[in-house]
Amino acid sequence: MQDEVKRDKEVGKEVGQDEQVLEVKTREFTSKKLFWFTTLIAFAWSVFQLYIAYFPLNTVMARSIHLAFALALVFTVFPFSYDKKAHTYIPWYDWILLILGVGAVLYPFIEFYSLAQRPGDYLPRDIVVAIIAVIVLFEAGRRMIGPALGIIGFIFLLYCYFGQYMPDIIAHRGASISKLAGHMFLTTEGIFGVPLGVSVSFIYLFVLFGALLERAGAGQYFINVAFAFLGKYRGGPAKASIIASGLTGMVSGSSTANVVTVGTFTIPLMKKAGLSSTKAGAIEVAAGVNGQLMPPIMGAAAFIIAEFLGMSYTHVMIAAVIPAFVCYASLFFIVHLESCKLGLKGLESEANRAKMKILLSGVHYLIPIVVLLYTLLVAKESPISAAFNSIIVLFIMMIVQDPIKKYFAKEKVSKDDFVRGICDIFWAMVAAAKNMVTVAVATALAGLIVGSISLTGVGQVLAEVVEALAGNNILLILFLTAIMSLILGMGLPTTANYIVVSSLVAPVIMILAAKNGFLIPAIAVHLFVFYFGILADDTPPVGIAAYAAAGIAKANPVIVGLQGFFYDLRTTLLPFSFFFNSKLLLIEKVVDPNDPKTIEWISNPAEIALILTGAAVGMFAFSSALQGWFITKCSWLERAIMLAIVPFVMVPNMVMKYCDFVTSEYASYAIGFAIYAAIFAKQWIISSKNPSLRSGTPKAAKA
Repeated sequence: MQDEVKRDKEVGKEVGQDEQVLEVKTREFTSKKLFWFTTLIAFAWSVFQLYIAYFPLNTVMARSIHLAFALALVFTVFPFSYDKKAHTYIPWYDWILLILGVGAVLYPFIEFYSLAQRPGDYLPRDIVVAIIAVIVLFEAGRRMIGPALGIIGFIFLLYCYFGQYMPDIIAHRGASISKLAGHMFLTTEGIFGVPLGVSVSFIYLFVLFGALLERAGAGQYFINVAFAFLGKYRGGPAKASIIASGLTGMVSGSSTANVVTVGTFTIPLMKKAGLSSTKAGAIEVAAGVNGQLMPPIMGAAAFIIAEFLGMSYTHVMIAAVIPAFVCYASLFFIVHLESCKLGLKGLESEANRAKMKILLSGVHYLIPIVVLLYTLLVAKESPISAAFNSIIVLFIMMIVQDPIKKYFAKEKVSKDDFVRGICDIFWAMVAAAKNMVTVAVATALAGLIVGSISLTGVGQVLAEVVEALAGNNILLILFLTAIMSLILGMGLPTTANYIVVSSLVAPVIMILAAKNGFLIPAIAVHLFVFYFGILADDTPPVGIAAYAAAGIAKANPVIVGLQGFFYDLRTTLLPFSFFFNSKLLLIEKVVDPNDPKTIEWISNPAEIALILTGAAVGMFAFSSALQGWFITKCSWLERAIMLAIVPFVMVPNMVMKYCDFVTSEYASYAIGFAIYAAIFAKQWIISSKNPSLRSGTPKAAKA
């Protein structure tokens, strides 16, 4: 049993966890009864989620049970504080919180028909239960994700209640305790609103999918492949970490999980290859944070974006794919530039690895991913159906993969080989449940903020404040809202991060953009605030991912965060670019920004290739300008020219609008490409005559 416990903990640190789970210690029970009690709760939660995926349950009932499972695990598995004694048993106060919390959040399920018959007519017991539920939820949030989200939620509740006493610019009628409790707890506007609903329907299944993949061995396979193909090249470990983070980020959806999973292996190797502790940690932070932007999971935000905007999940993925790809490609390019500047070499130990053997050793891990993408993109079924089908395929694969390997190796196959696969499924389902606790609690708490906005109309108020500060300057408006997103995103896990920034900041941009005559699709605005909210993970002083990477790299977390944010400056360029040029999101035209059905999507392969190439060149040019290096060291004039290239290839529509000599978008692309090629040719010719200019002082990598 102890081996399974240890293995379960390892999986819990690697798979699909939202940021703060990694910072919270779980109890290590000395009692086998308590251990199996909590384990079975976690397993039952996963079973319940699979059941309602196939046999749908009433929305309120499903959300109520979902949150009850989460609170049950919070108060049994995660202690009140880091007191060592609290890690070996469940204290009496946690039993009380468990009973009160689970009982309270199950109230809408138990009283469902009674509440349905008297909508808005709340009894005293309804209000009491609602207050208990909110208080317990605040404590659960404190344990799982720290105080930040709870404080924000509490401030919004105070704002709802004391609205009539606020300054005129933000005043409203106020809400009584009865109205506030009913709105936040007994309707689907607050705690049991859309954010928790997405956690119930979509996020859980994809976290379970990631946990099963990791347990099956896919995570280590991705890392092995990245190192086998890239390890021997200049800056190989850093480049491999980017690829591995991208691959794991596709299924894990957590920047800190990416950093810890991949960074534990890659950061020490980056240091051996010659990178400083700070730069090794910062590269891993940038790679881990950017993993949140990668379809199909996008830190689980993709599902909430689709739900909030009423558009298909497939279209969200399509819109996000080019920015995500060029974001990772440009980070890969930055690592190459850093390696050239430092004169780094690859790892000699990776030079002669059997690449194809390593690639083929885990090719079966791609089967469930292919099933997922086929079901979504070709069969055009729902994300729930796609995830469920992929999980079933994974179940079968995990049961038979060891026997099949033994069969082809001409070894004896026994029933224990099949049992081992079933045990792996069990422990993956347990790990997924523990990973989901943070998401469930965070989305429930975020529901308080969403409910407050719908109750008070504070979104319009924020728009008026920003307009008062920025006037009609759209760039200043975007800059202010970007800063707001960075501040609001600090300390929040991905799902809560997106919910908060999209609820508070996205409406501000939509309102003010419309006033200034910008017809911007809502998906562009939501991705804009999402990008900046996610960048809070590596932005001091709260950057969670930076602290995780700094711990592994043994470096100053603030410096790691600053360096990581410097690498991610290219990521800040993307939201501004696709705000003004929605073709980067493959959107040709939009009639009504708030109606996704009016969007015309780009389908011409040649045009898509041109947009992708232009975005890549723009990001590469921007990266070279920041790093001061291309083929060789760049002069200040070359750096300035590189910056000038960016608008020609990233926002050609805006260049054409303001530059009379540019008569079409194609001409803008041509000018940008030509200048970029000219600088390349110039530096290539010079460096060909003097190859030493292509790198700094050589540093041989250690094997």
